[in-house]
Amino acid sequence: MTASRPRIGSRPRAHRLLSRLAAALVVGCVTIGGVLTAGAGPVYAAADEAPEADGAVTLGLSTGSGTSITPGSSLLSSITLDNGTDAELSAGTVTIELNSTRLPDSDSLEAWLDSGTAAGDFRSVASEATPTVEGGSSATAEVIVDAAELGALAPGVYPMRATLSGAAVGDGTDDARADETTATTVLVVAPAGERRTGVIVPITATPEDGSLLTADELTTLTAPEGGLTGQLDAITGTTAILAVDPAIPAAIRMLGTRAPAGAVAWLERLESLPNDMFALQFADADAATQAHADQSDLLAPQELAPLLQPADFPPPVTPETATPTPTASGEPEPALPDNAALTMISGAQPGILWPRGDLTDDDIARFGAELGDDATTIVPSTSVNRAGVTHGTVDGHDLLVIDAAASARLSAAVDAADAGTRQRELAAVAGHLFYAGQRSSPVLIGLQRSETRSPVALRESLTAFASPDVRLRSVLTGPAEAVSLTGTPDAARAVAFETMLQGEQRMTTFSAILEEPAVLLVPERIRILRAIGVGLDDDEFAAARTQRAERVSSTLSSVSIQQPQPVQLFTSAAPLPVWVRNELPWPVTVSLGSSPSDPRLDIQPTTEVTALAASTTRVNVPIEARVASGDVRVEFRLTGPNGATIGQPAIADVTLRADWENIGLVILGGIIVVLFVLGLVRTVMRKRRAGTPS
Repeated sequence: MTASRPRIGSRPRAHRLLSRLAAALVVGCVTIGGVLTAGAGPVYAAADEAPEADGAVTLGLSTGSGTSITPGSSLLSSITLDNGTDAELSAGTVTIELNSTRLPDSDSLEAWLDSGTAAGDFRSVASEATPTVEGGSSATAEVIVDAAELGALAPGVYPMRATLSGAAVGDGTDDARADETTATTVLVVAPAGERRTGVIVPITATPEDGSLLTADELTTLTAPEGGLTGQLDAITGTTAILAVDPAIPAAIRMLGTRAPAGAVAWLERLESLPNDMFALQFADADAATQAHADQSDLLAPQELAPLLQPADFPPPVTPETATPTPTASGEPEPALPDNAALTMISGAQPGILWPRGDLTDDDIARFGAELGDDATTIVPSTSVNRAGVTHGTVDGHDLLVIDAAASARLSAAVDAADAGTRQRELAAVAGHLFYAGQRSSPVLIGLQRSETRSPVALRESLTAFASPDVRLRSVLTGPAEAVSLTGTPDAARAVAFETMLQGEQRMTTFSAILEEPAVLLVPERIRILRAIGVGLDDDEFAAARTQRAERVSSTLSSVSIQQPQPVQLFTSAAPLPVWVRNELPWPVTVSLGSSPSDPRLDIQPTTEVTALAASTTRVNVPIEARVASGDVRVEFRLTGPNGATIGQPAIADVTLRADWENIGLVILGGIIVVLFVLGLVRTVMRKRRAGTPS
């Protein structure tokens, strides 16, 4: 039996299109929630999701995830029709059907949601006549489903679907029919008792230049509407377990007194939260990739102190403190923080790694050797040889196992701005947790790395699934089961990482031309760490690998000799101009070596050059030609203080006319003598004609 109370409304098409762009396009979404049967827990439902063509009609049926009804009560739901075409959608009927055959496991749940295949028969539990909907508009109607139509459902996960029929767009021809629009879903009837679930939320932020967040980026991210602020807003008041990239507090603290007030307040707020938290690897670098590359130690950022501005860290001066040691200028010497102080996260639990899932037992042993036997590694359930394990051990080393299927669905939910898509994924999470919850230990969910997740969706998800009593310490002190890991190492990532390290070695050699090599090397190390980040998928990793190679190449070629122009030398000695190009934002000191191809030309073999930042510097190299003529090639090359070659050699073509100077002097002297003699003869002859004795 079905009753309905139509409540039709329209919304502008722009709003509909914005919603469509903000999330995955869906054909339909259905969410059913409630408590069914005596002693039953929450009921969830989610709709099928599929790409939607532009100008399509979409169907939704929702009551909101987690809505509770008492046994024997009716279920209130709402139907939404969205007409994405320009023509009117005629009236039709939406039918909701339930399959009373439970889905047996998580794999069957995924198969139903992805492909719509499930065993058993469907029966109608509700239907509703739909109104006409103008083009570019949507309409909603409330539907009450009698509890008797749902029936007495035992705890389990049930397939559901909703179908639109009898509706047409425009003239009603077959090509314009909008019927048979179907949305698949699941209905989860949870057993009695409280579900115990912990949710791990990674907090990361990637700067535009791949190194450290700038003051402007921190200002934006920690503003009231900023991304990092939104994450804390969503987490506050929940029991989410936080995994924080220490590069974020480091970027804030490195600015000292110049740090934006909002960023400082954000960090203080983070550290004051009562939530369990731990630090990720700096820049969320993947420990698994490093282990597969046979790194003896996990890669860490180089010392950050050389990048600090002493003026940003004025020493505190109080009567109770000792007088600070003055510098040569008479000012107190500031105490600059080291890496440990810059990256510290107050209250964070040490010794926890959260790498990619392609791990082996040997990797876990390596982590234990590096971080200590009490180190804990977080792994997905797909990497463990036993199902239903939350706390495991490999040769005495602790593991925390997160439910991979539930984690993927909850990650999709928190990234969805569209409420229908979000509730569909939340219901799917409930389905996976139904199967995982059949064990006594709590279930852990780990959100995927994301910097675009919706704070509203994150808050709703944590409220629904983060249990107040699931803490890291309680899980780690609980019973543990011996397991082994089944991951297959990604050899391609390991090889690419080794190539990145080789590029770093080349840049280290190159950096000797800088007064402070750290200004180049410290950011580049951080970029390498980000290039092997846990959150990068295969395509993103390939792009990061290519970008690293291009950056190394461009940096190594940023200081070079500009191709010299041919030179005509008409004198025995002259300066030869050479231009040294420096594209780096810092001045460099190099040696310009010069060697002629012929001994007819003497040239200064070495000239010290200080090339200004982001400019081309002229260098005058003294040369001297011997008494000879001809063509000589001069090779110029740059070397650093350590003798390393910088850039590529350059060749200058010099044409010698070295004897022209002496010949010219002889000719000029001869002309002068001739003129003198002629003048003398003319004077004598003039005196003779005048009768003057000579």
